[in-house]
Amino acid sequence: MIEIREAIINDLPEITSLFRNTILHINSKHYTENQIAVWASGADNEKKWTARITKNYFIVAEANNTIVGFAYLTQGNYLDGLFVHKDYQRQGIGAKLLRVIESQVIMAGFKEIKSDVSKTALPFFDDYYYEVEKKQMKHLKGEVFENYIIYRTL
Repeated sequence: MIEIREAIINDLPEITSLFRNTILHINSKHYTENQIAVWASGADNEKKWTARITKNYFIVAEANNTIVGFAYLTQGNYLDGLFVHKDYQRQGIGAKLLRVIESQVIMAGFKEIKSDVSKTALPFFDDYYYEVEKKQMKHLKGEVFENYIIYRTL
């Protein structure tokens, strides 16, 4: 049984651990070792994660009191992150998080949702009728990442 709830600051260690481990184990299929190391190091910025949880619409998916996924919005309609635990992939958790996020965007009065997604995540969003606006190269700590700006009209 998966429950969705808003994140609280006490969730921070589980959220950052999930973020890091998902990148290390799932995204490593599409990115180099250096890219993965740089991307996963984003889990170390506790100040940034605290701000994400406290200032944005940030939800977690829980199974048996363990966080197995999370998603959050910035700017009302920008999906800034959606991650599912490496051991809980392909179980409908991402879809459930996405439905809740899209509902929040609609309730906030927006007609469209946007995101930047990795090569790894693109097929997931394609399954939910997201369109690619453009492929881009994103620079982070000396590494260049290929990713995609996607959107969906709600």
